[in-house]
Amino acid sequence: MRISILGSAAGGGYPQWNCNCESCARAWRGEAKAQTQVSLAVTADDRHWFLINASPDLRAQVLATPDLQPQLRGRHSPIAGVVLTNGDVDAVAGLLDLRESQKLAVYATAAVLGVLEVNPIFKVLNAELVARRPLALEVPLDLTTRDGTKAGLRVTAFSVPGKPALYLEGPDISEHLSERSENTVGLEIAETATGTGFFFIPGCAAIDAPLTARLKGAALLFFDGTLWRDDEMIEAGLGTKTGKRMGHVSVRDTIGALSDAGIARKIFVHINNTNPLHRPESAEHAAARAAGWEIGRDGMRLVL
Repeated sequence: MRISILGSAAGGGYPQWNCNCESCARAWRGEAKAQTQVSLAVTADDRHWFLINASPDLRAQVLATPDLQPQLRGRHSPIAGVVLTNGDVDAVAGLLDLRESQKLAVYATAAVLGVLEVNPIFKVLNAELVARRPLALEVPLDLTTRDGTKAGLRVTAFSVPGKPALYLEGPDISEHLSERSENTVGLEIAETATGTGFFFIPGCAAIDAPLTARLKGAALLFFDGTLWRDDEMIEAGLGTKTGKRMGHVSVRDTIGALSDAGIARKIFVHINNTNPLHRPESAEHAAARAAGWEIGRDGMRLVL
C-alpha cells in the first residue's frame, strides 16, 4: 500500500490568506514552505488511487502529484474515488474539482451524503458517473471503482468525539461538542491482501478510552494536529474559540493521551496556521518530535 500526503494543513491552509501571525509570517517571507489543506491519496495496486477527503486545494495537489495525473490519452484519471470523514468545507469542496465527466465513487456516512444531497452545487457531479456510496459505522467495506472493480483496499469508518461542520451548527451546539455521531468519523484503511492498514483521524474533540483502545498497537496513525494548546487562537488574538469548541483536541493533550498506545508511527496532520508545529525551530516542534511524533508535510510518501 502506498500513501501520499497531498495536504497537511487545517482549513484555510498555511499560510492562511488573511493571517500574518508568527507562523504565517515566516511563510509569507518565503522562510517556510506553504502547506495545502489536508488530504491523503492511497493505493494498493498503483492504478486506482482513492482520495481521503477532497480538499479545496485539490487541483494544486494533483498538479504536484504525478501519480494522480492522467496516464492515458483523452479523459483519464487514476483517481477512482473519494472517502470523506466529515462535511466540513476543507473536506468536501474539492469534489467540485472532480466534475469533469469522470467516473468516480464517493464514500461517506449517511449524514455527510445527506449534506451533499441538499446542497444543489454538488449536482455538478453527474449521478450517472459518480456513485454515492454510504459508509455504515463499524462495517468494513471494500473500496471499488464506479464500475465495481475492487481496488484492494478495505475501509472501516468509526465515530470519534466531534461536532457537525461549522455551517451546520445549531443554537444548541454547546451540547454536542464532543458527541459521537456520523458527522465526524475516523477511518481504518487496510490492504485486503495483507491486512496491513492505518488510521486517519483529522478531526477529533477528545481522546477517550474506546478510541485509545482502538488505536493501541497501530502501525500508522494520521491524527488531528490543529492546535498546540486549547486556547491558542485566543492567546494569539485571532479568535474567540478554544480548540475544544472547534471540535479539536490539542496536540499537547494528544501527546500525553497516546504516549502508551504503542503506535509504531504517528503523524500530525490538519495543522492550523497558528500552530508552532509549522516552525521547526520552535520548542513545541521539538517536544512533539521528542515524543515520537512526525509533523505531516505536503508531498510526504509512505509505504506500508
